[in-house]
Amino acid sequence: MVVGNESVVESGRQRCDIVKEYLLNQDEKLVKICAPMVRYSKLSFRKLVRKYECDIAYTPMIISSSFVASEKARSVEFSTDEGDGPLVVQFAADNAEHFAEATSIVYGSCDGVDLNCGCPQRWVMAEGYGCCLLNKPELVADIVSQTRNRIADDKFSISVKIRIHSDLAKSVEFCRRAEACGVSWVTVHGRTKDQRCQPVDYDAIKTIKDSLSIPVIANGDCKSLEDARTIQQNTGVNGVMAARGLLQNPAMFAGHHQTTEQCIRDWVELALDDEVIFKTFHQHLIFMTEKVFAKPTRLQFNLLKSHEDVVDFLNSEYDWSIESPRKPEDTPQTLTPT
Repeated sequence: MVVGNESVVESGRQRCDIVKEYLLNQDEKLVKICAPMVRYSKLSFRKLVRKYECDIAYTPMIISSSFVASEKARSVEFSTDEGDGPLVVQFAADNAEHFAEATSIVYGSCDGVDLNCGCPQRWVMAEGYGCCLLNKPELVADIVSQTRNRIADDKFSISVKIRIHSDLAKSVEFCRRAEACGVSWVTVHGRTKDQRCQPVDYDAIKTIKDSLSIPVIANGDCKSLEDARTIQQNTGVNGVMAARGLLQNPAMFAGHHQTTEQCIRDWVELALDDEVIFKTFHQHLIFMTEKVFAKPTRLQFNLLKSHEDVVDFLNSEYDWSIESPRKPEDTPQTLTPT
């Protein structure tokens, strides 16, 4: 099956040609990107960062085989709406068939897909995903080529996200092969698979950027708008991606140095409207208030156990009047006729 030539995605918005409209149309504008983050870069959070000048957002990494095989997995792992763009869906895959089929499923609901070649987590690599693919350039080329053959739409992007190899020449060769088989751009996290807190190698990112004709996005240790600008200036990349920096401060790309009260309120209202589960709702707020609340307040806040408790706490802290969600015992019972 070949799909393509659709200019309108199923959500009702126009498809965005990310390469032409953003990455190659900079005019010295900084292109700001929300990274794929497992559990965290879901629809409600993407809505939040888009309110604060984030240009492009990724979904969390989705396992392509499960996504293809299970309708439940599709409903749990992926959601979008008409305001959710430009949007890139990231898949983990170890074969072309699953990646291409998963891409066909989301084609009508996003602007591009990304192959995860950079996740260093042990369970991911044990399944043959993520950084495992860095040593399998032929497989990556096959995945991209088969997906390009399946999707006959030049506006639809297919990208890869990598970590650097300890031998940088291998990273350059990997990216050149990806470019040759039709990759739209490459995102480079400037650490190896074994590095966690070590400094990001921006020189390596610059070397890869200088070696390719396609756009390159930089990733790693971007914690402020100033960081993003410096990274772009020092590497010449077409865009800068942030992960932890956005979790701690979703208003970062708008120039705020810590999460603003309005941003916290925006998250609460978005999450309540979208019925985000408590664990995710609360964890985002823990990240966002880490540098906002004093330690005693933070410790108290982090122990809260329900949406209601969080809303009541924040209403008191900020003198808000957000309506607290009803507790189950407060919900009127509906009588079913017999």
